[in-house]
Amino acid sequence: MSINIFPGDIISHFQMCMEEGGVMLQRGMNFKLKGNSSVILMSIRKGAPYEDEVLENGKVLIYEGHDVPKNVHQSPKTVDQQFQSERGTITENGKFYSAAEAYKKGQSLPELVKVYEKIKDGIWVFNGIFELIDAWIEKISNRNVFKFKLLITDKTVD
Repeated sequence: MSINIFPGDIISHFQMCMEEGGVMLQRGMNFKLKGNSSVILMSIRKGAPYEDEVLENGKVLIYEGHDVPKNVHQSPKTVDQQFQSERGTITENGKFYSAAEAYKKGQSLPELVKVYEKIKDGIWVFNGIFELIDAWIEKISNRNVFKFKLLITDKTVD
């Protein structure tokens, strides 16, 4: 159920969730949500938990992967971000990383990702649809952190 939002539209959390088929979005990374489009929730606000970046006047995003959950480790910012969970399932980091690698190897088209940016609590802006074109792991503060590069596109998702 789409409410027809467009890049630059400012919306509530509820409207964002309705746009994504009624899913209550909590996680920042959502690969093929309900088997359809992928969604990233980002923030560059002061005090944001991740080091997301907006480059080239919003045409390029560098998105930081997600930490292990607090129920896995008391201090998530002190351990490596994971490709695979303790149970052996692929994490959202792993899914996005694998999609970027498949694109770079010419095995698939780039994953299309809908990006929402948090402006303040409960208020978001739809930044548009981006292509996931690269992924890598950086050593930051003595731990491995996933980074994802996304490029704005005029393509649409269903």
